[in-house]
Amino acid sequence: RNLQKLSLFGDISILQQHGSISNTYLGKVDPGGKKIKQIQLLFEEILGNSRQLKWLSCGFMLQIVTPTSLSSLSNPIANTMEHLSLLDNHIPGNTTLITAVELERFVNLRSLALDFCDFTAEMARVLADSNHVPLHRLSLLVHSVSIMHKSLDSMPEDENWKALTRNSTNLRVYIMAFDVKSDDMLRILKPSIPLERIHFDSYITCVSGAVVDLISRQYDKFLTHFVLMNDVIDMSGFPDLSDNRNEDPLVLLAWRCTRLSLLAIHGYTVWAHNLIAIARLRGSDLKVLEVTEESIDFDQGELADQDVDPVHNLIEQVSLGLGRPWHAVMDIELLSVFTEPTCHFYREMQSFSEGI
Repeated sequence: RNLQKLSLFGDISILQQHGSISNTYLGKVDPGGKKIKQIQLLFEEILGNSRQLKWLSCGFMLQIVTPTSLSSLSNPIANTMEHLSLLDNHIPGNTTLITAVELERFVNLRSLALDFCDFTAEMARVLADSNHVPLHRLSLLVHSVSIMHKSLDSMPEDENWKALTRNSTNLRVYIMAFDVKSDDMLRILKPSIPLERIHFDSYITCVSGAVVDLISRQYDKFLTHFVLMNDVIDMSGFPDLSDNRNEDPLVLLAWRCTRLSLLAIHGYTVWAHNLIAIARLRGSDLKVLEVTEESIDFDQGELADQDVDPVHNLIEQVSLGLGRPWHAVMDIELLSVFTEPTCHFYREMQSFSEGI
Protein backbone atom coordinates (compact mmCIF):
# COMPACT_ATOMS: atom_id res chain seq x y z
CA ARG A 1 0.00 0.00 0.00
CA ASN A 2 2.81 2.41 0.85
CA LEU A 3 4.85 1.50 -2.23
CA GLN A 4 5.84 4.68 -4.09
CA LYS A 5 8.35 3.40 -6.61
CA LEU A 6 8.27 0.04 -8.39
CA SER A 7 11.08 -0.65 -10.84
CA LEU A 8 11.51 -4.05 -12.48
CA PHE A 9 14.17 -4.98 -15.02
CA GLY A 10 14.48 -8.39 -16.62
CA ASP A 11 18.01 -8.99 -17.82
CA ILE A 12 17.18 -11.01 -20.93
CA SER A 13 20.84 -11.19 -21.98
CA ILE A 14 21.29 -14.05 -19.50
CA LEU A 15 18.61 -16.07 -21.29
CA GLN A 16 19.84 -15.03 -24.71
CA GLN A 17 23.12 -16.85 -24.11
CA HIS A 18 21.13 -19.97 -25.03
CA GLY A 19 20.31 -18.38 -28.39
CA SER A 20 17.26 -16.24 -28.96
CA ILE A 21 14.41 -16.57 -26.50
CA SER A 22 11.87 -18.61 -28.36
CA ASN A 23 8.42 -19.74 -27.28
CA THR A 24 9.75 -23.29 -27.45
CA TYR A 25 12.36 -22.42 -24.83
CA LEU A 26 9.79 -20.69 -22.62
CA GLY A 27 7.47 -23.67 -23.14
CA LYS A 28 10.12 -25.99 -21.68
CA VAL A 29 10.81 -23.93 -18.55
CA ASP A 30 7.17 -23.00 -18.03
CA PRO A 31 4.81 -25.59 -19.56
CA GLY A 32 1.45 -24.06 -20.45
CA GLY A 33 2.67 -20.66 -19.26
CA LYS A 34 1.38 -21.34 -15.73
CA LYS A 35 4.21 -19.56 -13.87
CA ILE A 36 4.04 -16.54 -16.16
CA LYS A 37 0.27 -16.34 -15.58
CA GLN A 38 0.77 -16.46 -11.80
CA ILE A 39 3.37 -13.68 -11.92
CA GLN A 40 1.12 -11.59 -14.20
CA LEU A 41 -1.72 -11.88 -11.69
CA LEU A 42 0.62 -11.09 -8.80
CA PHE A 43 1.85 -7.99 -10.63
CA GLU A 44 -1.73 -6.86 -11.28
CA GLU A 45 -2.57 -7.46 -7.62
CA ILE A 46 0.33 -5.22 -6.53
CA LEU A 47 -0.91 -2.50 -8.91
CA GLY A 48 -4.51 -2.93 -7.75
CA ASN A 49 -3.56 -2.57 -4.07
CA SER A 50 -1.27 0.44 -4.57
CA ARG A 51 -2.35 3.63 -2.86
CA GLN A 52 0.73 5.83 -3.21
CA LEU A 53 2.49 4.66 -6.36
CA LYS A 54 4.20 7.53 -8.21
CA TRP A 55 6.82 5.70 -10.30
CA LEU A 56 6.19 2.51 -12.27
CA SER A 57 8.97 1.15 -14.41
CA CYS A 58 8.98 -2.24 -16.13
CA GLY A 59 11.69 -3.19 -18.57
CA PHE A 60 11.92 -6.41 -20.53
CA MET A 61 10.12 -8.50 -17.92
CA LEU A 62 9.29 -11.23 -20.47
CA GLN A 63 5.51 -11.07 -20.79
CA ILE A 64 4.92 -10.09 -17.15
CA VAL A 65 3.30 -6.84 -18.26
CA THR A 66 0.32 -7.44 -20.51
CA PRO A 67 -1.90 -5.01 -22.42
CA THR A 68 -4.42 -5.28 -19.53
CA SER A 69 -1.97 -4.80 -16.62
CA LEU A 70 -2.46 -1.04 -16.27
CA SER A 71 -6.24 -1.38 -15.98
CA SER A 72 -5.57 -2.78 -12.47
CA LEU A 73 -4.49 0.69 -11.34
CA SER A 74 -7.28 2.72 -9.74
CA ASN A 75 -8.10 6.08 -11.31
CA PRO A 76 -6.77 8.14 -8.36
CA ILE A 77 -3.40 6.37 -8.68
CA ALA A 78 -3.24 6.65 -12.48
CA ASN A 79 -4.16 10.35 -12.13
CA THR A 80 -1.23 11.06 -9.79
CA MET A 81 1.44 8.84 -11.33
CA GLU A 82 4.56 10.84 -12.28
CA HIS A 83 6.68 8.32 -14.15
CA LEU A 84 5.75 5.39 -16.37
CA SER A 85 8.01 3.12 -18.41
CA LEU A 86 6.80 0.00 -20.18
CA LEU A 87 9.33 -1.76 -22.38
CA ASP A 88 9.20 -5.25 -23.79
CA ASN A 89 10.31 -6.29 -27.24
CA HIS A 90 8.95 -9.81 -26.77
CA ILE A 91 5.30 -8.90 -27.10
CA PRO A 92 3.74 -11.11 -29.77
CA GLY A 93 2.59 -9.50 -33.01
CA ASN A 94 1.60 -5.86 -33.01
CA THR A 95 0.04 -5.59 -29.54
CA THR A 96 1.09 -2.66 -27.37
CA LEU A 97 1.34 -2.45 -23.58
CA ILE A 98 -0.51 0.86 -23.40
CA THR A 99 -2.99 2.58 -25.68
CA ALA A 100 -3.66 6.29 -26.16
CA VAL A 101 -7.03 5.82 -24.42
CA GLU A 102 -5.32 4.25 -21.38
CA LEU A 103 -2.76 7.07 -21.34
CA GLU A 104 -5.55 9.63 -20.92
CA ARG A 105 -5.84 8.64 -17.24
CA PHE A 106 -2.19 9.56 -16.59
CA VAL A 107 -2.66 13.34 -16.54
CA ASN A 108 0.20 13.96 -14.11
CA LEU A 109 3.01 12.15 -15.95
CA ARG A 110 6.28 14.04 -16.03
CA SER A 111 8.34 11.30 -17.63
CA LEU A 112 7.50 8.42 -19.96
CA ALA A 113 9.51 5.62 -21.58
CA LEU A 114 8.14 3.39 -24.35
CA ASP A 115 9.07 1.34 -27.35
CA PHE A 116 9.12 3.87 -30.22
CA CYS A 117 6.58 1.86 -32.23
CA ASP A 118 4.14 2.09 -29.29
CA PHE A 119 4.45 5.88 -29.13
CA THR A 120 1.82 6.90 -31.67
CA ALA A 121 0.62 10.22 -33.06
CA GLU A 122 -2.54 9.68 -31.00
CA MET A 123 -0.48 9.40 -27.80
CA ALA A 124 1.39 12.58 -28.64
CA ARG A 125 -2.01 14.29 -29.01
CA VAL A 126 -3.12 13.00 -25.58
CA LEU A 127 0.07 14.30 -23.94
CA ALA A 128 -0.25 17.64 -25.75
CA ASP A 129 -3.74 18.22 -24.31
CA SER A 130 -3.96 21.21 -21.95
CA ASN A 131 -5.43 19.06 -19.13
CA HIS A 132 -2.13 17.14 -19.01
CA VAL A 133 0.78 18.50 -16.96
CA PRO A 134 3.82 19.31 -19.12
CA LEU A 135 5.90 16.24 -19.93
CA HIS A 136 9.60 16.75 -19.13
CA ARG A 137 11.30 13.53 -20.22
CA LEU A 138 10.49 11.07 -22.99
CA SER A 139 12.71 8.02 -23.59
CA LEU A 140 12.13 5.96 -26.72
CA LEU A 141 13.70 2.66 -27.71
CA VAL A 142 13.72 2.07 -31.48
CA HIS A 143 14.38 -1.60 -32.13
CA SER A 144 14.62 -3.24 -35.55
CA VAL A 145 12.56 -6.19 -34.26
CA SER A 146 9.72 -3.86 -33.24
CA ILE A 147 9.79 -2.05 -36.58
CA MET A 148 9.58 -5.41 -38.34
CA HIS A 149 6.55 -6.56 -36.31
CA LYS A 150 4.74 -3.28 -35.71
CA SER A 151 5.72 -0.73 -38.41
CA LEU A 152 6.25 3.02 -38.20
CA ASP A 153 2.97 4.03 -39.79
CA SER A 154 1.37 5.37 -36.60
CA MET A 155 4.37 7.35 -35.36
CA PRO A 156 4.02 11.06 -34.55
CA GLU A 157 4.42 13.44 -37.48
CA ASP A 158 6.22 16.75 -37.14
CA GLU A 159 3.01 18.65 -36.34
CA ASN A 160 2.36 16.24 -33.43
CA TRP A 161 5.82 17.00 -32.02
CA LYS A 162 5.21 20.73 -32.47
CA ALA A 163 1.92 20.52 -30.56
CA LEU A 164 3.53 18.44 -27.81
CA THR A 165 6.40 20.89 -27.30
CA ARG A 166 3.95 23.82 -27.21
CA ASN A 167 2.33 22.26 -24.12
CA SER A 168 5.61 20.86 -22.76
CA THR A 169 8.19 23.59 -23.37
CA ASN A 170 10.88 21.85 -21.26
CA LEU A 171 10.45 18.44 -22.90
CA ARG A 172 13.69 16.61 -23.70
CA VAL A 173 13.89 13.33 -25.60
CA TYR A 174 16.32 10.40 -25.34
CA ILE A 175 16.38 7.90 -28.21
CA MET A 176 18.26 4.63 -28.43
CA ALA A 177 18.23 3.02 -31.87
CA PHE A 178 19.19 -0.60 -32.13
CA ASP A 179 20.11 -2.02 -35.55
CA VAL A 180 17.78 0.46 -37.26
CA LYS A 181 18.23 1.05 -41.00
CA SER A 182 19.27 4.57 -41.99
CA ASP A 183 16.16 5.00 -44.18
CA ASP A 184 13.97 4.30 -41.15
CA MET A 185 16.04 6.66 -38.98
CA LEU A 186 15.60 9.47 -41.53
CA ARG A 187 11.82 8.92 -41.29
CA ILE A 188 11.80 8.82 -37.48
CA LEU A 189 13.90 11.93 -36.83
CA LYS A 190 11.33 14.69 -37.22
CA PRO A 191 12.71 18.25 -37.04
CA SER A 192 10.60 19.30 -34.03
CA ILE A 193 11.75 16.52 -31.64
CA PRO A 194 13.63 18.21 -28.74
CA LEU A 195 16.31 15.51 -28.95
CA GLU A 196 18.84 15.76 -26.13
CA ARG A 197 20.43 12.30 -26.24
CA ILE A 198 20.83 9.73 -28.97
CA HIS A 199 22.54 6.35 -28.84
CA PHE A 200 23.06 4.10 -31.86
CA ASP A 201 23.92 0.47 -31.22
CA SER A 202 24.38 -2.12 -33.92
CA TYR A 203 25.27 -5.72 -34.60
CA ILE A 204 24.06 -5.75 -38.20
CA THR A 205 23.17 -2.28 -39.48
CA CYS A 206 25.53 0.69 -39.31
CA VAL A 207 24.54 4.35 -39.14
CA SER A 208 25.11 6.48 -42.23
CA GLY A 209 26.85 9.84 -42.47
CA ALA A 210 23.53 11.28 -43.71
CA VAL A 211 21.83 10.42 -40.39
CA VAL A 212 24.62 12.01 -38.33
CA ASP A 213 24.48 15.07 -40.58
CA LEU A 214 20.70 15.37 -40.14
CA ILE A 215 21.04 15.12 -36.34
CA SER A 216 23.67 17.86 -36.21
CA ARG A 217 21.51 20.18 -38.32
CA GLN A 218 18.15 19.54 -36.65
CA TYR A 219 19.06 19.23 -32.97
CA ASP A 220 21.97 21.65 -32.60
CA LYS A 221 20.15 23.54 -29.82
CA PHE A 222 19.34 20.45 -27.75
CA LEU A 223 21.85 17.65 -28.28
CA THR A 224 24.12 16.89 -25.30
CA HIS A 225 24.81 13.13 -25.64
CA PHE A 226 25.84 11.29 -28.80
CA VAL A 227 26.80 7.60 -28.64
CA LEU A 228 27.86 5.51 -31.63
CA MET A 229 28.46 1.80 -31.00
CA ASN A 230 29.02 -0.85 -33.61
CA ASP A 231 29.82 -4.52 -33.03
CA VAL A 232 29.44 -5.60 -36.65
CA ILE A 233 31.89 -8.37 -37.42
CA ASP A 234 33.29 -7.01 -40.67
CA MET A 235 36.73 -8.05 -41.81
CA SER A 236 37.02 -5.12 -44.21
CA GLY A 237 37.34 -2.70 -41.29
CA PHE A 238 35.08 -0.20 -39.56
CA PRO A 239 32.69 2.02 -41.53
CA ASP A 240 33.98 5.52 -42.26
CA LEU A 241 31.28 8.19 -41.97
CA SER A 242 33.45 10.76 -43.75
CA ASP A 243 33.67 8.65 -46.92
CA ASN A 244 33.30 10.82 -50.05
CA ARG A 245 32.42 13.89 -47.99
CA ASN A 246 34.25 17.20 -47.79
CA GLU A 247 33.56 17.48 -44.09
CA ASP A 248 33.47 14.69 -41.53
CA PRO A 249 29.91 14.40 -40.07
CA LEU A 250 31.31 13.93 -36.53
CA VAL A 251 33.36 17.14 -36.78
CA LEU A 252 30.26 18.98 -38.07
CA LEU A 253 28.30 17.54 -35.14
CA ALA A 254 30.87 18.93 -32.70
CA TRP A 255 30.84 22.28 -34.50
CA ARG A 256 27.06 22.70 -34.71
CA CYS A 257 25.94 21.11 -31.43
CA THR A 258 27.31 23.63 -28.97
CA ARG A 259 25.79 21.87 -25.95
CA LEU A 260 27.45 18.52 -26.67
CA SER A 261 28.93 17.18 -23.42
CA LEU A 262 29.29 13.44 -24.11
CA LEU A 263 30.62 11.76 -27.24
CA ALA A 264 31.37 8.02 -27.21
CA ILE A 265 32.42 6.06 -30.30
CA HIS A 266 33.34 2.46 -30.93
CA GLY A 267 33.41 0.49 -34.20
CA TYR A 268 33.44 3.46 -36.59
CA THR A 269 36.60 4.91 -38.12
CA VAL A 270 37.62 8.12 -36.38
CA TRP A 271 40.51 9.86 -38.10
CA ALA A 272 43.09 11.28 -35.70
CA HIS A 273 43.00 14.79 -37.22
CA ASN A 274 39.20 14.83 -36.90
CA LEU A 275 39.41 13.76 -33.26
CA ILE A 276 41.78 16.67 -32.59
CA ALA A 277 39.33 19.02 -34.37
CA ILE A 278 36.42 17.75 -32.21
CA ALA A 279 38.43 18.31 -29.01
CA ARG A 280 39.36 21.84 -30.08
CA LEU A 281 35.80 22.74 -31.15
CA ARG A 282 34.11 21.70 -27.92
CA GLY A 283 36.99 22.14 -25.51
CA SER A 284 36.41 21.61 -21.79
CA ASP A 285 32.59 21.62 -22.31
CA LEU A 286 32.97 18.12 -23.77
CA LYS A 287 33.01 16.39 -20.38
CA VAL A 288 33.24 12.86 -21.80
CA LEU A 289 35.11 11.94 -24.98
CA GLU A 290 35.44 8.18 -25.25
CA VAL A 291 36.86 6.58 -28.37
CA THR A 292 38.21 3.03 -28.44
CA GLU A 293 41.80 2.71 -29.59
CA GLU A 294 40.86 0.31 -32.41
CA SER A 295 38.47 2.91 -33.88
CA ILE A 296 41.20 5.52 -34.38
CA ASP A 297 43.02 5.70 -37.72
CA PHE A 298 45.87 7.86 -39.02
CA ASP A 299 46.21 9.14 -42.56
CA GLN A 300 49.37 8.52 -44.57
CA GLY A 301 50.73 12.03 -43.98
CA GLU A 302 50.63 11.60 -40.21
CA LEU A 303 52.32 8.21 -40.41
CA ALA A 304 55.00 9.42 -42.86
CA ASP A 305 56.39 12.11 -40.54
CA GLN A 306 59.46 10.44 -39.03
CA ASP A 307 59.95 13.10 -36.33
CA VAL A 308 56.52 12.80 -34.71
CA ASP A 309 54.99 9.76 -33.03
CA PRO A 310 51.38 9.97 -34.33
CA VAL A 311 49.84 8.33 -31.23
CA HIS A 312 51.75 10.56 -28.82
CA ASN A 313 50.85 13.62 -30.92
CA LEU A 314 47.16 12.67 -30.92
CA ILE A 315 47.07 12.25 -27.13
CA GLU A 316 48.87 15.57 -26.65
CA GLN A 317 46.68 17.54 -29.07
CA VAL A 318 43.35 16.13 -27.82
CA SER A 319 44.41 16.75 -24.20
CA LEU A 320 45.31 20.36 -25.09
CA GLY A 321 41.98 20.82 -26.87
CA LEU A 322 39.96 19.48 -23.92
CA GLY A 323 42.10 21.19 -21.32
CA ARG A 324 42.66 17.94 -19.41
CA PRO A 325 44.62 14.69 -19.79
CA TRP A 326 43.00 12.39 -22.35
CA HIS A 327 43.75 8.97 -23.83
CA ALA A 328 41.90 6.49 -26.02
CA VAL A 329 39.92 3.70 -24.39
CA MET A 330 42.15 0.63 -24.59
CA ASP A 331 39.53 -2.02 -23.89
CA ILE A 332 35.95 -1.83 -25.14
CA GLU A 333 34.74 -3.15 -21.79
CA LEU A 334 36.05 0.01 -20.12
CA LEU A 335 33.64 2.19 -22.12
CA SER A 336 31.03 3.76 -19.85
CA VAL A 337 28.37 2.77 -22.41
CA PHE A 338 29.57 -0.82 -22.73
CA THR A 339 26.75 -3.02 -21.48
CA GLU A 340 24.03 -5.08 -23.05
CA PRO A 341 21.98 -2.41 -24.94
CA THR A 342 18.60 -2.92 -23.23
CA CYS A 343 20.32 -2.83 -19.85
CA HIS A 344 22.13 0.37 -20.78
CA PHE A 345 18.95 1.98 -22.08
CA TYR A 346 17.04 1.09 -18.92
CA ARG A 347 19.75 2.50 -16.65
CA GLU A 348 20.16 5.69 -18.70
CA MET A 349 16.40 6.16 -18.98
CA GLN A 350 16.05 5.98 -15.18
CA SER A 351 18.69 8.64 -14.52
CA PHE A 352 17.44 10.78 -17.45
CA SER A 353 13.88 10.60 -16.06
CA GLU A 354 14.98 11.40 -12.52
CA GLY A 355 16.94 14.43 -13.68
CA ILE A 356 13.93 16.74 -13.96
